[in-house]
Amino acid sequence: MKRLTAVAAVLSLAAVAACSGGGTSGKSTGGGGGGGVYTTVDINKPSLDVNAPINPWNPKGNAFWGYNAMRIAWAKNTLTDPNQFYPGIAASWDIAPDNSSITLHLQPGNKWSDGQPVTAEDVKFSIALAYTQGSTAFAVDPGAAGAASDVEVVDDRTIKITQDMKNPSVTFVRGVMDAFVVPEHVWQSVVPADFWDTLKAARGDGPEAEAARGQVKALSEKVLAFAPAQDVSAGPFVLKRMNPGEALLVKNPNFYNAANVAPDQLKLLNTTGNEQIWNYLTSGTLDNAPFTAVPADVMKRIKATPGNQVIKGYSPVAVSLAFNQAKKPYDNVHVRRGLAYLINRQEVTQIASPEGGTAAVTTSGIHQKAAREWLGAELDTLEPYALDPAKAEKEFTEAGLQKKDGKWALADGKPWKVTINIPAPFSDWVSAAKAITSQLATAGVDAEVVTTADYPLYLSELAEGKYDLGFWLIALGPAPYNIYQRLYGSSNGWNILGGKVKHSPAGKDGNWMGGPETIDVEGVGTVNPGELTVQLNSVTGDEQKAVIAKLAKAANQDLPVIQLWDYVNTQFVNTNRFTGFPEDESDLLRQPSGVWIQLGLIKKKQ
Repeated sequence: MKRLTAVAAVLSLAAVAACSGGGTSGKSTGGGGGGGVYTTVDINKPSLDVNAPINPWNPKGNAFWGYNAMRIAWAKNTLTDPNQFYPGIAASWDIAPDNSSITLHLQPGNKWSDGQPVTAEDVKFSIALAYTQGSTAFAVDPGAAGAASDVEVVDDRTIKITQDMKNPSVTFVRGVMDAFVVPEHVWQSVVPADFWDTLKAARGDGPEAEAARGQVKALSEKVLAFAPAQDVSAGPFVLKRMNPGEALLVKNPNFYNAANVAPDQLKLLNTTGNEQIWNYLTSGTLDNAPFTAVPADVMKRIKATPGNQVIKGYSPVAVSLAFNQAKKPYDNVHVRRGLAYLINRQEVTQIASPEGGTAAVTTSGIHQKAAREWLGAELDTLEPYALDPAKAEKEFTEAGLQKKDGKWALADGKPWKVTINIPAPFSDWVSAAKAITSQLATAGVDAEVVTTADYPLYLSELAEGKYDLGFWLIALGPAPYNIYQRLYGSSNGWNILGGKVKHSPAGKDGNWMGGPETIDVEGVGTVNPGELTVQLNSVTGDEQKAVIAKLAKAANQDLPVIQLWDYVNTQFVNTNRFTGFPEDESDLLRQPSGVWIQLGLIKKKQ
């Protein structure tokens, strides 16, 4: 499977009083000169669409993150703190001690590729566009946690965004920094002149406020469809031309750090699957490729290609086998535990993702590296669910399942078949699912793998509750609220309406996991995991750790999923043409190589 950048809003702890862009200033001190063509693939948009607009909000848009599309800042890859960043449109920033506001200081002298200056008004205008998409810090819904209450242009290079402290969130800063910035003079026709008055009205109560919220949301499709006549970029590159096989971008001379952008041109190659990326790598075509599931024999060929190197680092993502508890017998926790005792996670990981994953130490909902930071010694007290057929048999018997002629059947004697659904393009998931069914069959559990044509269809059918079991990405850190939203958020029935947590029954309001509203957790008592998850949006420090400990125990005991392996960010680089790539465990591995280039790390080889 190609590395999935999170999705979602991998949006934690108390904010620092002031924060600069981080450990790299973006100014290069090394030699190496510039020139040449840098070739890579975009993990966010692997399949190029020549007819798509140059629009960062459009899912197929030809605005490529870190190359010709810029965020306010670029997130670092930390274990527990979502409020650490590298500079982007902003050069530095000041975060209020109580997380109530962030003041952005824009890059001095930065210009759009057409020569006009990048200003605070551009940022404010882009925030207006973000409101139409309902992004985290710029939500229109009343009572939304972590939403901005005010956007103030201080001067041409300074802008202050204030959080609505009626319902604060520790992910507010992350939500601001993840925003894209586009030129107002190009996009101004998309947003009506009275937008900010409408937004102010939308924050009230009553029919007029409801109508105003509708007006803001109605702009969403207009924003998504907007297609500028040409690329006007504040990034290191500008899109010059495209064909079905590649996008060609050229260096933006007006970029704030253009003197340290090594490549004159950049190619993003179209990819239709893992095999195509393997061919690019074995031929030495790519200067960088993000993680792609690679079999051992192909990995040997890739490593044998002159100049190719493998870089590894932390990836705040894990893959799990998720249950639809609305389907019998998976509503019975003993069945879920029994299956966990029959899966050899080490073997599954070795088969499916030997280079890109580490077998999960247990099911906690958290990647094991971050789990150690959050839980400390408590991580070792969780049930590991090591391979143990005897324990599995005990759990199945407790659930009332029957064993006939060496085969497990349902409590009423009817045949039982475990059906695992998988998106066909994800070769590592397919391999893992087949390995699991083989392990289950050895223990007398009939099992099969059913593939779905593509990932969007898979997610759609998963959300509709069509599957008994399916693979599900979890542990999307570093913010613990986002981590546990994957287990105890809308997919499992919990939604926030008007600032209050509501649990919907299975099959309603997006609840496909179908878990219970409360869980009796040994040593803790009865907990509502959805309400605990929402608490993570506001508490900090020791309070946050205490909540995480409860949720980890709940996930470990109740098993809404079986955590299979925790990802390793494995990337490929080739040093024949360029040098200066991040090293193992660098937090820059979280970002596309366009960010490495714009910060001045990459140098042309002499």
